[in-house]
Amino acid sequence: MQIQDYSAAQINTSVTAAANVADQWAQSSAQTRATLLRGLGDVLVTHRETLVRLADEETSLGAARLNGELDRTMFQLRGFADHVEAGHAFAFSDDAAIAGAPPVGRPHLSRVRIPLGPVAMFSASNFPLAFSVLGGDTASALAAGCPVVVKAHPGHPRLSREVFKLAQSVLAQQGLPDGLLGMVEGAGIDVGVELVRHPEIAAVAFTGSFKGGSALWAQANARRRPIPFYGELGSINPIVALPSALSAQAEELAQALAASIEFGSGQICTSPGLVVLFEGADADRFETALRDALKDKKTHAMLTPGMKRNFDAGVARLIGTRGVQAVLAGEATGDDHAPPRPVLARTSAKNFVAEHALHEEVFGPACLLVRVGSADEVVDVLTAVGGSLTVTLWGAENGTDDVRRITRRATQIAGRVLFGGVPTGVAVTGSQNHGGPWPASTQPFTTSVGYAAMDRFLRPVALQSAPAWLAECAGQPC
Repeated sequence: MQIQDYSAAQINTSVTAAANVADQWAQSSAQTRATLLRGLGDVLVTHRETLVRLADEETSLGAARLNGELDRTMFQLRGFADHVEAGHAFAFSDDAAIAGAPPVGRPHLSRVRIPLGPVAMFSASNFPLAFSVLGGDTASALAAGCPVVVKAHPGHPRLSREVFKLAQSVLAQQGLPDGLLGMVEGAGIDVGVELVRHPEIAAVAFTGSFKGGSALWAQANARRRPIPFYGELGSINPIVALPSALSAQAEELAQALAASIEFGSGQICTSPGLVVLFEGADADRFETALRDALKDKKTHAMLTPGMKRNFDAGVARLIGTRGVQAVLAGEATGDDHAPPRPVLARTSAKNFVAEHALHEEVFGPACLLVRVGSADEVVDVLTAVGGSLTVTLWGAENGTDDVRRITRRATQIAGRVLFGGVPTGVAVTGSQNHGGPWPASTQPFTTSVGYAAMDRFLRPVALQSAPAWLAECAGQPC
């Protein structure tokens, strides 16, 4: 379906409508917000069959995956409703006055949080429901008391329009202004840039490519009044397989990893793109098992022809880098609609550290094995990665000096460290952190998944010697 780029005037209309209701929504009660969030979740479930069909037609992700994603989207919306009702959106601290001069004495101070205002939310290509029109960013911003203007992804326009239409019906049923949720479309970069630059936009939430996200981040910082840009930009998600893990279960781990690499044709931000192995017979056994498991995997077509072209180019860059040996790689077909073939390659720790091209994500079912000879080299490899959404450590059960050192480095470069399993699959919960140091994200102190995501859209304000009427608001915006 052809995508029509919204004009500056159309974008302005959507943002202005959001700005006009920002104060009203900031003052809304926990019950009002929770009722909206639950209503949005319910309408998705009611129209499940239509939404899953549209999503599959536009993304080829399959009914099973998309039904699970719809359930996740509903879970997020209802979870944020519970989170708001528990009082978290209006949490505040209060310090009573103490007579006398500082530092012992002080005036009465309350620390509250206020909603930022209209949020521009950029939908992701690879999660057409859970990171799209009514995905986690929209849910968390609405929960915080902020209107949202969605930039629909051109990879699933019909689905986006249908979800937006259903959301508008919920707003109407609940007597809420339609400006609370707006949507703009466009395949080119101009629409996104215009949205980020709009003076009424107070923050941006983005999930997507490093190239697109870093360009929009620069636009957010170049504004006359810079605004927060919460960008999740992708990751290579290293797995470190310590010798004890491979000696015990090399084949089992290889099977689990192959399924993780293949999941969604590798179009997952937490897809494992790097595995660190200590040289030896167990590593050889693991590599053979992983190659054989990947060889039999049947992937599906990628989300867009452009993504398939980018994957083929990324694979060519990976295999063509000095010091890299192909373990599993089929011939490129030149067909942008053909399913991608899983790719496995190998290099040394020294070469990985030296070749910056190997630190870049290949978005799709591709994985690089890095052979190391010591814990020092593991630390060097993780340091070279720089920033990642996840690091997974297999075999870290015993807290030896080397394991502690590797674990410290993992926590320094990643937003989430796993001590088993695979990184694909991100739970929506209070303790989740989906982010990480650059280049994984632009704001490593925040998360885009889990209930702490709401905090991105609330700004702290200290109220000193507040009058009684304001103190009685108890964290609720006046």
